[in-house]
Amino acid sequence: MDNLFRKIPKIDKLIELKQFDKFNKKVLTEAIRENIEFLRKQIKEKKINDFKIDVLIEQIKRRYFFLLKPSLKPLINATGIILHTNMGRSLISKELLENASKVICNYSNLEYNTQTGKRGQRYDHAREDLSKLLNVEDVLVVNNNASAVFLILNTFAKNKEVLVSRGELVEIGGSFRIPEVMKESGAILKEIGTTNKTKLTDYKQAITDNTAMLMKVHKSNFSIEGFSEEVDFQEIETLSKENNLIDYYDLGSGYIPKLPYNLGQKEPPLLKLTKTNPSLISFSGDKLFGSAQAGIIAGKKKYIDKLKQNQLLRMLRVDKITLSILEETAKAYLKEDYEKIPTLYLLNQTTNSLAKRAKEIQKNIGKQSSEILETWTYMGGGTLPNRKFPTISLHIKGDAIKLEKKFREKGLIGRIENDMFLIDFRSILPSLDSKITIIVKEVINQ
Repeated sequence: MDNLFRKIPKIDKLIELKQFDKFNKKVLTEAIRENIEFLRKQIKEKKINDFKIDVLIEQIKRRYFFLLKPSLKPLINATGIILHTNMGRSLISKELLENASKVICNYSNLEYNTQTGKRGQRYDHAREDLSKLLNVEDVLVVNNNASAVFLILNTFAKNKEVLVSRGELVEIGGSFRIPEVMKESGAILKEIGTTNKTKLTDYKQAITDNTAMLMKVHKSNFSIEGFSEEVDFQEIETLSKENNLIDYYDLGSGYIPKLPYNLGQKEPPLLKLTKTNPSLISFSGDKLFGSAQAGIIAGKKKYIDKLKQNQLLRMLRVDKITLSILEETAKAYLKEDYEKIPTLYLLNQTTNSLAKRAKEIQKNIGKQSSEILETWTYMGGGTLPNRKFPTISLHIKGDAIKLEKKFREKGLIGRIENDMFLIDFRSILPSLDSKITIIVKEVINQ
């Protein structure tokens, strides 16, 4: 055993080998250390009685390239949840990304005014298209909707009261709680109404000289059913104007065209909300809007101008990548070219078209190992809570738990329902069908 230990090359000698000439020394050192430690362990546990240097070198190379692999990698979302938070929410179409890449991959006028030759404002980009699309006076983009909420409260309600219904004091993913955010922003939360019922009179009676804002919050990830009542935002808006207060709707998510399957029945579209010229609304760019992660603040110019003066904005600003993609998304909306927005494209697919794709894959893998099912799914990402809609799934027969693991190892993430492993086509782009066929064949033939 001692002879075998002595046979192990020293790390500094291995680093200098010709085979590693073009390797990054820091990463190479880590790869060598890991392999040497593993080799020593095997010798100590008497699992090997010899080893070859050339084999060790190849193992080091494999580990080196593995360490340089990106941690982010593409997955096939076969869960049926279109806005899957854990898998990146909205997809960006290749065409929009290619258009945006003309700016992203070059120097640009991000903060340069080409007319004056002087410094410009990054907030001007995407602003014009988004303002036109939303039919508002002005728009400001920050890095996510949580930032939008914080910035608005800190700017307009520091040390002042903000009235919020008890039924809207939500917590969303990542322990983001409205009461905590309000506290950190310096605003004073004033709860009104009850958990299940809030009336306009509750807002009226709670207004004091220290009230700055009437705020409505979207019920992300849950809904209140049965004996319940809430105040429409337009009523809040009217009351705010009567009392010279700011009305603000934290939508969380927002959409433009009509949603299929009556999904918009309880969710007002953006253009309905902006029709009455509210003070401020905000929503996420990567939810129902179907674009890059961002917090989009829309409303009256005088309030947007004041938000721009807040020193916190520099910490919350977005880069050229986000602005370029948002601008391309807004242009696609203005042209009503909704097929370029994958979130809308997937949502609007008919069950007939999904079933046709499922049948084609089933034909290629064999009917004996699968069955096509009509099932239900949800939008995800804190949007359209408890609003299910139809979908088509391919049930791969066998042990659901084992199958889930095998498919996950190949980068296909399905779901288990009623002890069945399902590949749900609602969240899968048609371009991936051939890849799915290959993966299914590999799994069922193992």
